[in-house]
Amino acid sequence: MTSVAITGHRGLPAGTLALVDRALRLEVALRIRPGETELTGVSCLADGPDSLFAQAILDAGGRLVAVVPARTYRASLPASHHPVYDHLVAAASRVIELDRETSDPEAHQAGSLRMLDESDELLAVWDGLPARGFGGTADVVATARERGMPVTVLWPEGAERP
Repeated sequence: MTSVAITGHRGLPAGTLALVDRALRLEVALRIRPGETELTGVSCLADGPDSLFAQAILDAGGRLVAVVPARTYRASLPASHHPVYDHLVAAASRVIELDRETSDPEAHQAGSLRMLDESDELLAVWDGLPARGFGGTADVVATARERGMPVTVLWPEGAERP
């Protein structure tokens, strides 16, 4: 079974999210091979690329593993994202809850590390710039590369990051 993790920038504009969704769905489709074991997506389910990837995995018939970095993680996400988050957690075949209370950068990095532990490769929706804070996309990419994990960077032409 192939397991693919996701990391990506949050707060992307709607037009960029549409580009990212198409790119992620293409990457998921490329990893589904008839007659082979199923594809598993591993995600922390944050708003943006995390949840777009998770939905693409489910839509393709794959399995979803959700990593919850902290007990207060859901509350730290935008309220508008809660219904999507709840749907994806309910659809996950496995939910890994880290033993952390506060949803802070350290918890998010710990969630990302656990996500990498569960995966064979990483998809990164990343503009190639340094992380804006500890535990950002660039940090997750660097850790995956340090581990020798294959990383596919997606930043579709026309994508913008505020």
